Amino acid sequence: MEDVDASRGEYLAGNLQQGLPAISLNAHSGLISAVANDIDADVVYAQQVTGYGNSGDILIGISTSGNSQNVIDALIVAKAKGLITIGLSGKTGGKMKAYCDFLINVLETRTAYVQELHLPVYHTICMVVEDYFFHPKK
Repeated sequence: MEDVDASRGEYLAGNLQQGLPAISLNAHSGLISAVANDIDADVVYAQQVTGYGNSGDILIGISTSGNSQNVIDALIVAKAKGLITIGLSGKTGGKMKAYCDFLINVLETRTAYVQELHLPVYHTICMVVEDYFFHPKK
């Protein structure tokens, strides 16, 4: 960066943090609206996995019941494209468990409780990933 701009490059090199490529499939409201209007609301995530997903990538599907069709469809596309699939769900895992390489299901059925129990799971996954990529053991 310093070769591009001596002063800003030094500043940027000293202050930017490493990152990992990640996409929240529910954050693209324009794309979600277009897919829902032009195709079908059930495929809003599957369409994005079709475009963004590559073999070896990881898709985390989250459904409190495990039966959300839009999440299941995304997992089906992910499996077909060779992505690693992780599911977070409530007690039974629902229908999505058939498409998950790894299923993390919490022992609860009430939506609010499932969502609360998922919070420490998200945080743990983030901590493990950060430790693996940014603090490798020598």
